[in-house]
Amino acid sequence: MFLIVGLGNPGEEYAHTRHNAGFDAVDIIGDEVGARYWKTECGSLTAKGAYRDVDLVLAKPQSYMNTSGGPVKQLMNAYGVDASHLVVIHDELDIDPGTVRVKFGGGHAGHNGLRSICDKLGTRDWFRVRVGIGRPPGRMPVVDWVLSLPKKDAADDFAYAVDRGAQAALSLVTVGLEKTQQSFN
Repeated sequence: MFLIVGLGNPGEEYAHTRHNAGFDAVDIIGDEVGARYWKTECGSLTAKGAYRDVDLVLAKPQSYMNTSGGPVKQLMNAYGVDASHLVVIHDELDIDPGTVRVKFGGGHAGHNGLRSICDKLGTRDWFRVRVGIGRPPGRMPVVDWVLSLPKKDAADDFAYAVDRGAQAALSLVTVGLEKTQQSFN
């Protein structure tokens, strides 16, 4: 079993913003695996499904981005999932829009959602699917950038990257890191 967590913020005001790339990717995975029922458990919206005979728990923590670690830890405990079977999908400022990168382990690069997960789990060793959103233009504050809706061509790049992020997560759980990196990085 794998736990696939999409990071984001709950609420309509954050829906489909750059910071909610993880939520959007998990919704795509849910559609693909036929997850019809979402419920609230362990501080997250969760659904179950299977992809190519791999059981999945999909999750969207509802505690807001900066405190995602608590719900992730609770879900791992509830389902008996260890860090080697955790996939976190999140937005990434340091990757060009429309691009996806997959890795295992690493730091949090200032991403507060990742920092929270690292702190709560006591390890940095889990899979990350990084959906590129790029840096804000000019002197725009990062918080305004990540909490804004992409427009025009940027919206197309964002939708493409979110979809690729969902496919990369499914690839990770079926063919592993090396083959997924060859296909997506």
